[in-house]
Amino acid sequence: MLKVYLSGEIHTDWREQITEGARGLDVEFSAPVTDHAASDDCGVAILGGEDDKYWHDHKGAMVNAIRTRKGIADADVVVVRFGEKYRQWNAAFDAGYAAALGKSLIVLQQPDHDHALKEVNAAALAVAREPAQVVQILHYVLTGKLPG
Repeated sequence: MLKVYLSGEIHTDWREQITEGARGLDVEFSAPVTDHAASDDCGVAILGGEDDKYWHDHKGAMVNAIRTRKGIADADVVVVRFGEKYRQWNAAFDAGYAAALGKSLIVLQQPDHDHALKEVNAAALAVAREPAQVVQILHYVLTGKLPG
């Protein structure tokens, strides 16, 4: 079983495209919490409220980091998606963390981010432009067969 962690942008259906496309492959997927409100508020919901937005966000980031670290550590492959609309600093951090752990890293991003992500892309084993390409990589890794 190939364990794949899907990190990054949460505003589009790229995760669903990959998991649906990989149906039938021996792959187990994991991901961060993609409910934006739950992810932002988990720290204060569990550990208590904060008047200062900085500490509100900090608590959430710490609680989310427990899930993220576990997901990346357990993964064989880490896919990090950089979306169009927002700068995903957390995605860049996840990519660096995965690279530092020696994980196989696939970056999923559009060409207009090539320059900004040149160091991240240099650490990746593949830079894909579309979720379907990630599926094709997983298929090839597991079967040794090229896309038909």
